[in-house]
Amino acid sequence: MSEVTRILTAIEQGHPQASERLLPLVYDELRTLAAQRLAREAPGQTLEATALVHEAYVRLVTPPRSPPCNGGGAGVRWDSRGHFFAAAAEAMRRILVESARRKRTRKHGGGLVRHVLDNVQLAAPELGEDLLALDDALDLLAKEDPIKAELIKLRHFAGLTIDQAAAALHISPATADRHWAYARAWLHDAIKRGAASGSDRRA
Repeated sequence: MSEVTRILTAIEQGHPQASERLLPLVYDELRTLAAQRLAREAPGQTLEATALVHEAYVRLVTPPRSPPCNGGGAGVRWDSRGHFFAAAAEAMRRILVESARRKRTRKHGGGLVRHVLDNVQLAAPELGEDLLALDDALDLLAKEDPIKAELIKLRHFAGLTIDQAAAALHISPATADRHWAYARAWLHDAIKRGAASGSDRRA
């Protein structure tokens, strides 16, 4: 068992000093993950990698006042070091989505933010849409097929390769590759339908 896994277990068991010991061990990787996430955001994003790391980390290790939701909170069991980083990526995604929603509220529907999945060559079309539209579509996909939605999160938001994501989900790389192609096409279609519906409502 790695030192990170031991500390994660201690956090789950409620040891108060464990979270202080964890941050120095995972900070560099979390900061790299945060920088990758922010690099995909449009110009004008006011969050910096350091702030994103610290806000995500606090969400992961702070006991929630209510039952934990996506993105962590103490009391969530991390099965492995990889699971922890996947949870960190989800927490960062939620923080960015919340930031985008606040900006949209202030601007009464402000401009779209392009959010592009990586450039892996697949039969599925490239997905480049509003972060909020992508988030809504992901929620719909999660209701229909949680594994495929989780694969998108692991690959797109946590930056895992197909092999790494397959291992985290306990499926074969070939299955993960098929799920990835299908999920990207599904999300692309769902976002297009949502955009068309929005245009109809505005007409």
